Order: sequence, then C-alpha cells, then structure tokens
Amino acid sequence: MQETFISLSLALIVGLLMSRIAKKMNLPAVTAYLVAGLLIGPYCLGRLGVSGLGFNTMEQVEALSIFSQAAMGFIAFTIGNEFRLSQLKTMGKQAVIIGIAQAAFTTVVVDIVLIGVHFIFPDLLSISAAITLGAIASATAPAATLMVVKQYKAHGPLTKLLMMVVAIDDAVGLVLFAVSFGVASALEKGSVSVTGMVIEPLIEIFLSLALGAVMGFVLNFVERFFHSRSKRMSVSVAFVLLTVGLSFIKFEIAGVHCGMSLLLVCMMAGTIFCNVCETSEELMNRVDTWTVPLTIFFFVLSGSELNLTILSNPIILLIGAIYIIARSVGKYTGAFGSCMVTKCNKSITKNLGITLLPQAGVALGMSLTAASLEGGDIIRNVILFSVLVYELVGPALTKNALTHAGEIKPEGKVSARSKNEPKPSFHLH
Repeated sequence: MQETFISLSLALIVGLLMSRIAKKMNLPAVTAYLVAGLLIGPYCLGRLGVSGLGFNTMEQVEALSIFSQAAMGFIAFTIGNEFRLSQLKTMGKQAVIIGIAQAAFTTVVVDIVLIGVHFIFPDLLSISAAITLGAIASATAPAATLMVVKQYKAHGPLTKLLMMVVAIDDAVGLVLFAVSFGVASALEKGSVSVTGMVIEPLIEIFLSLALGAVMGFVLNFVERFFHSRSKRMSVSVAFVLLTVGLSFIKFEIAGVHCGMSLLLVCMMAGTIFCNVCETSEELMNRVDTWTVPLTIFFFVLSGSELNLTILSNPIILLIGAIYIIARSVGKYTGAFGSCMVTKCNKSITKNLGITLLPQAGVALGMSLTAASLEGGDIIRNVILFSVLVYELVGPALTKNALTHAGEIKPEGKVSARSKNEPKPSFHLH
C-alpha cells in the first residue's frame, strides 16, 4: 500500500516536471507525460529494483489499470460533448463519411503492403498476421488528440471535425478488426464464422450505444435534483464512473457472447447528456478541471507500459517500420481523399490526416485479442513498437497540423490575451 501511494505521487510529480521541460522545447504536455512514464517505468528506472522509485514490474503498472480505465471513460465522455446537434447539422455528414473512408482505406493500404511482405519473406510474417495488422491500423488514439486540443485551446472547423472523426473511428475500427480477425482465423482453421465477423461486433456497438444513451438521459434526470455547482459536478463524476463500470458487463444473447466498448458507451453518454441538459457545457468544463490529475496519471501509466526491449529485435523493427509508413500513408491519403470528396476547405484537407496518426490503447487491446493467431507475438510486438513511435511523435504532429490550420495561436499571444480577459462567470438556468 505504501509503495502504491509513493508511486502514484512520483508519477504525477515527474510528469509535471517533464511538462516544464517539454514547454521549453515547444512540445505538447502529453509527450512529456509519456516520456515521464517511460523513465520511471519497469524498462528504465524501474529496472534498478529500488522500492518506490517508479514501477519495478509490469504487474505494478497493470495493478493500477483502474485509473487508466476511469481516465478513458472521462476522455470519451468529453469527446461525446463534440456531437452537439448544432455541429452535427453542419459537419455530421462529413464526419461520418471521412471517419469510415479513412479507416477503411488505411486498412486496405496496410493489408496490401504487409501481404506483399509476406510473399517476399514468408518466414517473417504470416498472411493472417498481415491481415490482422491491417485492421488494427485503422484505430486512432482519442486521448492524445483531446489532450493536445485542450492544452492549446485549439478551436475551429478542423478541430471540431477531428474530434467527431476520432469518435467515429472507434466504432469503424471495431467492425474492421472483427471482420479481419474472422478472416485471419478462417485462413488458419479452415472455417468461416459469420457470427464472429459480423454479428458480434454489431451487437457490441448496439449495446454500447444503447447503454450510453440510457446513462446520458438518467444523468440529466438526476442532475435536476441538485442545484449547487459542486454537487452537480459530483453527480456527473459519479455517473461517468458508474458508466465505466457498467461497460464491463458481458452478455450472452442467443448463444452469442457479447461485451461492450468502454469508449463507445461513454461517448454516447456524453453525446446524449450534452444535447438534453441546458447547463451541460458548464458542467463539462468543471468535470474536466476535476479530472486533470487523473488524465496526467493516465498518460504517465501509458508511458510506463511502453516496452523498450522490442527495440533490440531487428525483425520487429523492420516490420514495425513498414507498418508505420504504410499506416501513415493510408491515414493521410484516406483523409485527404475523403475530405476532397466531401468538399472540405483546403486547410482541413491538408491537415486532417496528420492529426489522425496517434495510436495507443484501442490498438493494444486489439493486439491482445489477436494473440491466439499464428504470429500473435509478432502482431503484439509490432503494435507495441508503433505505439512507442506514434505516442511520442503523434502529439507534436497533431499540434503542428492544428497550428498550420490557424486553430492554435502562439502561446505568447494566448497568454497575453488571457491576462486582459475578465474571468469567466457561469450562470445556471
């Protein structure tokens, strides 16, 4: 117990100290938190085995996963706030088309490239692993993107579209992975499961959205019984935690085993709540303030999970580099093309693809599911390598893209402006 509290405090302190260094280097804070986690993780300082000096083993990191799950719930809940009806009317159609198109195109590009690698070097990569990696490539990390947007107060059409596309990406990635994983399993076993490829992911999406919608309406109902801002915020926090907990429930429907997506459940809850509650925007801001330490700890923990030992494996480095290049090309080209089809402005068309590069938790979860395949270890290690690269580089690329689009103002100007602005006052109706 003592070691846990010391590790928790160390994670927050080191993360905050690293953010000061990152600011001088003009890097996003999320990158600093990830590097901080890497430093105090079991593959760096933790290897010294000094009790309380970081995380000595992966078991210690995994034991604190409850904090990561809670943080992902609040992050997803906040992203749901981007799906307000006013925004959906103006950008909803574009977001859906781009979200589906760029994810599917990325999967196709990575599939083609990695299947080509299989035929050239059949001993390095199985065809089932190549197909599965293609599907995992579609997934984008919402947490890092949201963190950059919040830190720099990014605002504009690109930012609004980005947040909606990132949210849609999770559902699309879920379906693509289920289909690809089903095909890969069929190639190895010689039998095709329509249930696993189509029915299970569709039921998972439906149940996730249904539970999220119910929780959003119930939260709005319960909020009406409280009038003070602190109590209303506390109710919001309690309901997000409750929603996270309920998302882990497993079902069996007509012999089909189904679960739910934590991200989809909490996103839907946030979407419903922000559209039915008149004071949702003020409450969302207060909840965001409350969860800042939790979010920092989430990224430090994520950094601690990055496995540096894979850098010594030349096969993983080779396949990982090919995967990263193919995925980056797929994401950028897919976003660019779908933006042109939906007639987005030039700024969005040029920069959206770059902001979709970060990859983390969702991809790691998919790679764990794929462990049962032939070459499952290759899949896991390639994704670990790509997450290491994307998480450290992706936030900075996202920041640069939003800056080029004119939706992040230079920090000096922002701070100068903020000094002259009166403090905001909130009014509850």
